Amino acid sequence: MDEVLLRSLAPSVLGILVRRGADFAAAEDAVQDALVEAVRVWPDDPPRDAKGWLVTVAWRRFLDAARADAARRRREDLVDEEPEPGPASGADDTLRLYFLCAHPSLTPSSAVALTLRAVGGLTTRQIARAYLVPEATMAQRISRAKRTVSGVRFDRPGDVATVLRVLYLVFNEGYSGEVDLAAEAIRLTRQLAARVDHPEVAGLLALMLLHHARRDARTAPDGSLVPLAEQDRGRWDTSLIAEGVAILQAALARDRLGEFQAQAAIAALHADAFTAEETDWVQIVEWYDELVRLNDSPVVRLGRAVAVGEADGPRAGLAALAELDEALPRRTAALAYFHERDGDLDAAARLYAEAARKASNLAERDHLTRQAARLNNRRR
Repeated sequence: MDEVLLRSLAPSVLGILVRRGADFAAAEDAVQDALVEAVRVWPDDPPRDAKGWLVTVAWRRFLDAARADAARRRREDLVDEEPEPGPASGADDTLRLYFLCAHPSLTPSSAVALTLRAVGGLTTRQIARAYLVPEATMAQRISRAKRTVSGVRFDRPGDVATVLRVLYLVFNEGYSGEVDLAAEAIRLTRQLAARVDHPEVAGLLALMLLHHARRDARTAPDGSLVPLAEQDRGRWDTSLIAEGVAILQAALARDRLGEFQAQAAIAALHADAFTAEETDWVQIVEWYDELVRLNDSPVVRLGRAVAVGEADGPRAGLAALAELDEALPRRTAALAYFHERDGDLDAAARLYAEAARKASNLAERDHLTRQAARLNNRRR
């Protein structure tokens, strides 16, 4: 059973049902039923036209539900004439679904869940496991999202920036459980890039590839976090780096810079260095300056402050960090790092311990705790 094929077909099948007049929520349920049936039937009896098979089964499931639901009598005209099974339409409604699932009326978490279900073809159980929440909780979240977008009319083009933010949220969840969300985000962004000629779509895809290329080197065999400067660069995926750089260069050549392209340029400079010491921090600061102009957020300012400290020395980094909000996540860890670089081990050890208490995940907390212990041992 080719699960990737099933998931790639799901959005176009859903689009066909919606175009035939099915309500989005009911059509999405019918497509999920068809995917489950395919998993059961196809290993023993694979269809010649996979998409056509899914459309036929999903449409029949939708009609069965419409017949059984008295509240949907207005759809009886659809029930009277059931299309004969046959090759599925070649029309592609996937792009419309991207925009629908990233509708501004949805919360970010709901938009992510609906995108994974409707465009990604994942089951509610898979999404719940990936986000470490009960299946019933995720089912409610998806149901509310589907109700929200069911009456949405698309008389204006969708917002590409909103779609990209949703995909970036999916990517940042990384890997958890049976679903590799980072890989899924890359797959969906590739799909979007094939349909939308936009340099920021290419920029996001390049950024994902460049970050994903370092994935295997980010953790030690015992599961502990390995900082970028200490990673074994021989474990980086050079094919993903090459692809990401090529996509980025083509996007930058169009001279329509966006924040994902700027982030990807920073990632490319890290990937280009054979050792941490060879990193071109001066150019990274320049790209952060561009990024600040595009998105002057506290997180971007923090990244720039760290780059300044690497380029101009620890005291420059400390001065840049002093201008930022003390409550900013990871600011304390950056202060500890630059105090250590500046030779103030007492302050660094104290700040590493403080940063560990503020850490948002176990791996980061363990790493910062070990840093504090290392310095405390050196001072004895």
